[in-house]
Amino acid sequence: MSLSIYNTLTRQKEEFQPLDPPRVKMYVCGITPYDETHLGHARAYLTFDIIRRYLEESGYEVKYVQNITDIDDKIIQKSQKTGMKWSEIADQYSKAYFEVMDKLRVKPADKYPKATEHIEEMVKWIGGLIERGYAYVVNGDVYYEVDKFKEYGKLSERKKKDMLAGARVAVDERKKNPLDFALWKKAKEGEPAWESPWGPGRPGWHIECSVMSSKYLGEQFDIHGGGLDLIFPHHENEIAQSEAETGKTPWVKYWIHNGFVTVNKQKMSKSLGNFFTLREIFEKFDPMVVRFFLLSTHYRSPINYSDKEIQSANEAFGRICKFIRDIDFLLEKSTEKAPTIELEDLEEELLEYKDKFKVAMDDDFNTAGAIAAIFEMIHFCNKALEEGEVEKECLEVMKKSVLDLAKSLGLEIVSATMLVRPEAAEVVTVEKFALLGEKIEKMIAEREEARQNKDFKKADQIRSRLKEMGVAIEDTPYGTRWVRH
Repeated sequence: MSLSIYNTLTRQKEEFQPLDPPRVKMYVCGITPYDETHLGHARAYLTFDIIRRYLEESGYEVKYVQNITDIDDKIIQKSQKTGMKWSEIADQYSKAYFEVMDKLRVKPADKYPKATEHIEEMVKWIGGLIERGYAYVVNGDVYYEVDKFKEYGKLSERKKKDMLAGARVAVDERKKNPLDFALWKKAKEGEPAWESPWGPGRPGWHIECSVMSSKYLGEQFDIHGGGLDLIFPHHENEIAQSEAETGKTPWVKYWIHNGFVTVNKQKMSKSLGNFFTLREIFEKFDPMVVRFFLLSTHYRSPINYSDKEIQSANEAFGRICKFIRDIDFLLEKSTEKAPTIELEDLEEELLEYKDKFKVAMDDDFNTAGAIAAIFEMIHFCNKALEEGEVEKECLEVMKKSVLDLAKSLGLEIVSATMLVRPEAAEVVTVEKFALLGEKIEKMIAEREEARQNKDFKKADQIRSRLKEMGVAIEDTPYGTRWVRH
């Protein structure tokens, strides 16, 4: 089965055929850094992280560009409200973004171009659109004339009359059409501005992405991504100005858009008071749990965030971690008894689940199906373990097979059911787990020594202390193992 991708432009799944294989050029609309990074950002950038990872694993050479809109109305408003320089605000929240993305194990883009570093190229583009008759100047502002682009609406499948009826555009009598959008904004008093042939000002939002993507990826490229909310007007406007400027059609071959995040079934927004930053979520849950939670739903579907649902993800992810710990435990205690399964047979059985994983990912990056394949593999392995002794080499293959699939999804697995109990005072992160594990192992060794010395009171006290820490222990013929629950 070949890789198929749902293309927003055609509203159907298509076999993926890059313009210049094995090279794949990919552009994703980046952040406007005026506030803390939230769960909606994580959904978007994790989606394209997975797409990039899988393309690379499939043998493609991916060049991934993600812009930073470091000048915008929201940044200016924040500057006016706080008294901070607009550039300091952009730097502060860009840094915060990179910090949380790193915790989520999102691979850095090959290039993060900033809007303010490409003003000269934007001015040149706008001048070209004016010369070609696609744009006009009004008192220092420059607008794109949508009526000149006959295919306007082809991405969003909206008709112009419907766009006008629902347009959230302030009526401006200077425009030829209310849908005409700003390419250049005349400077207002006290706002940052750059020089241009039409007077001081700054570029419009849409022109920024067209210019930066084309500069680093060329006049045509393979994939353009972003959230569903960017289809109109942002991506629609990008197509209009880019195809008018370059004369290339289609400007982008595949358009990919991720679904929204809701909170308790309502769209996440600051006005509803249900807005969660990643920093806030990471105070309760390990970043790997958040990553697992987001991957548990197909990227095009809406995903609902609630304490109950992310706690379920925490428990599910913990089952993968527990499986790895159980294998590690058996590797430490392995004996020389006759195995119940041969290595060659095991590898053949595991291939079925690896194939299921690949089929899911080839079907428009279906991470939910891929995770299901991982759990099927774990179920098979556990069943084999329950049936009797498994030789060390087979245990190692089981462990590697699960870890390899998890790694494909960017999931870092630790060998324990770690992380969070609902009543826990703090998150036990991946980083903290190693130290905690050493402490628990030491306590278990002390308990074992007490049992051997027939000091059962001390052994029971240690078990109680472990229970208070959220650690359950199980005495087996191979020794004592533990889980955090």
